[in-house]
Amino acid sequence: MRIVIAGGHGQIALRLERLLSAAGHEVAGVIRNPEQDDDLREAGAEPVVLDLESASVEMVAAVLQGADAAVFAAGAGPGSGSARKDTVDRAAAVLFADAAERAGVRRYVVVSSMGADASHPGDGIFDAYLRAKGAADDDIRARTALEWTILRPGSLTDDAGTGMVRLEARTGRGPVPRDDVAAVLAELLDTPATAGLTLELIAGSVPLSVAVKDVAGN
Repeated sequence: MRIVIAGGHGQIALRLERLLSAAGHEVAGVIRNPEQDDDLREAGAEPVVLDLESASVEMVAAVLQGADAAVFAAGAGPGSGSARKDTVDRAAAVLFADAAERAGVRRYVVVSSMGADASHPGDGIFDAYLRAKGAADDDIRARTALEWTILRPGSLTDDAGTGMVRLEARTGRGPVPRDDVAAVLAELLDTPATAGLTLELIAGSVPLSVAVKDVAGN
């Protein structure tokens, strides 16, 4: 498959690029900063420099043309204010989905967040983040032209992945290594029967390939 990943230099995205390229997929990563090119190439991905905060839907659709799947893994990141939570975590996800529809890319996988909720209360930066992610998820779940899957990991850690997870519609809170999030994303991309599902992910006791098959009903 050809897979295009928004937020291609993110910690989960780089791990996912390595997994996908090692499995023989053609991977492109969308980044804002051309200085990150070498990191993507090292991960086996083709870097595409494009700012999703200023790009038009036509520009993004051109990047997605011919892709088999799109993954939204972009985020404003730590240190950004509430305004960029909206322009990146919400608006860029919607733009990427609009562009996927225009380019005829049906498979669309989103890296969201546990607790994402468009009506989440609070005035803090993290509150704004959860609202932005929730609003983006709501927008994407309303689309019939996309075969979407939304993954909501728990607290991300840099611990080595174990390959053992809990993946369900509701898991309750808990940590999960970024390694395992990336591996689950790769499995989701290989499992189109997970389309239409919003899933929470934490560390657990089930091999991740089995966990994905279970939620897909296989």
